Amino acid sequence: MTLVDELIIGILRGPEGFKNSLKKILNEDLEMSVNDFCTRTGLSPSTIYKIMQEKREPNLRTVRSVLRAVRTLEKQPSGPFIAVIASRGVLNKIEERIVQLGDKSVKVKEYPAQTMEDAIIAAVMAERDGALAVVCAPIVAPTVEKILTIPVSIVIPRDSVMRAIEVAAKKTL
Repeated sequence: MTLVDELIIGILRGPEGFKNSLKKILNEDLEMSVNDFCTRTGLSPSTIYKIMQEKREPNLRTVRSVLRAVRTLEKQPSGPFIAVIASRGVLNKIEERIVQLGDKSVKVKEYPAQTMEDAIIAAVMAERDGALAVVCAPIVAPTVEKILTIPVSIVIPRDSVMRAIEVAAKKTL
């Protein structure tokens, strides 16, 4: 799930949902203060502080501006990250956005792709964005490995393949 998706879900949850989602995104995902967020996005610190302190409900124009700003910042991750290239359905199942490896933490950034061409383009974009490595499906990995200079890891979905075989067998038997 993208950060923008989290904000939209927050809006739908209730009166404090947008504020709580924005606060979590700024503190945990983007790791920046309201001032940093506003400086980098051009949004009014006064407006964002009022939303965060529940002194003001955001209007549609403000929500759109925040969504646009978060989308832009999400595409520019700070610090090391691993790119995961998959369909939106698979990416929505990723629960962890930060992977802890010993004393180091690495962010996970999603790159949605619906076709092999999308996956190859996403891999190139991930490398340009500064990814440490790429995780992708086995069908595109050989091509991606030839193009990129960073490591490529292959997803091998053993359990889901077996479940798909069982479902197919039940349908035919």
